[in-house]
Amino acid sequence: MASDGPSRDPRSTLPAAITAVATADNLDGALRAMLEVGTDSLGAVSAAILLADPDRPGLQLAAATGLDAAAASALAEDAQDSGHPFATAATTRVATFDREAVGADGTTWVISYVPLVSKVGGVETGLGALGMTWPAGHSLSEEDQSLLVALGSLAAIAADRARLASTASERSEWFERMAHTDPLTGIANERTVGRVLELELARAGRQGGEVSLALFDIDDFRSANERDGRDVGDDILRRVAAVLAESVRLVDTVGRIGGDEFVLVAPGSAGAMVARRVQESIAALPVVAGRAVSVSAGVARFPVDASDAESLIAAATEALNRAKDAGAGSVAGAEASV
Repeated sequence: MASDGPSRDPRSTLPAAITAVATADNLDGALRAMLEVGTDSLGAVSAAILLADPDRPGLQLAAATGLDAAAASALAEDAQDSGHPFATAATTRVATFDREAVGADGTTWVISYVPLVSKVGGVETGLGALGMTWPAGHSLSEEDQSLLVALGSLAAIAADRARLASTASERSEWFERMAHTDPLTGIANERTVGRVLELELARAGRQGGEVSLALFDIDDFRSANERDGRDVGDDILRRVAAVLAESVRLVDTVGRIGGDEFVLVAPGSAGAMVARRVQESIAALPVVAGRAVSVSAGVARFPVDASDAESLIAAATEALNRAKDAGAGSVAGAEASV
């Protein structure tokens, strides 16, 4: 079959496609703009790109041109079949040119499929496939085939770049989260609690308000670790952290600041009340390895008991020591038991 019209020089099309990809705001826009350039240059009536999604099975429609919403939806559904030409091209990484297909209305089309492949360090990764459609009777010249393959390579570069950017963003978010949270319990770590405490004290100082600081220590935790093992100890820590997170107000901050030590930063003067609520909730926890879980707590308030972060922590620590001396499950204030 002869090609419709004169052969096209790929060099006249690729610069426009590259510019479309380079200047788009997102991957969807880049792929759609590239498809529009490609269909216009090659005289196609429609085109689509389907990409593999690591979080979902099969191929997902990423961009299309020349397809109405119904046709695009039907293509996205049909391509889930592993035997569909899109899926075959993506899996085998082999291009297929001038394949005849009959539409739902009986119209015959000619479709070409090229895989999208990323190659890094000699390792190839299939990213998806590009398909382009012409009326029956059309065939691609060698130059047009080369252009379609080049467009597929460009689409692969765009998709791979977007994935790398997404991975970098996710890793950055993960490191940021890890810098602020305790990896075992998922609540704030000591560094984060310290920063929050400084901010709350500064705000309270400006506004003439109060800040409560409560320190919690798991009763008899060392013997639980030694007798029952670290896994049981970790289970206790996670359960206590969960109770803390669920028992406080949205304005409060809870964190883990030591092996079995937790802290609550609570704007206002309700620290002792919140500490008791936490204790009651922890006391209601199911036994762990035959052991009931309880905590002792020490509470101090700014500016009543201390004028800065360091002295407030010292006052709460002193109160915690007195609570522990009083027996498991006790709460003590900076000046006297509460």
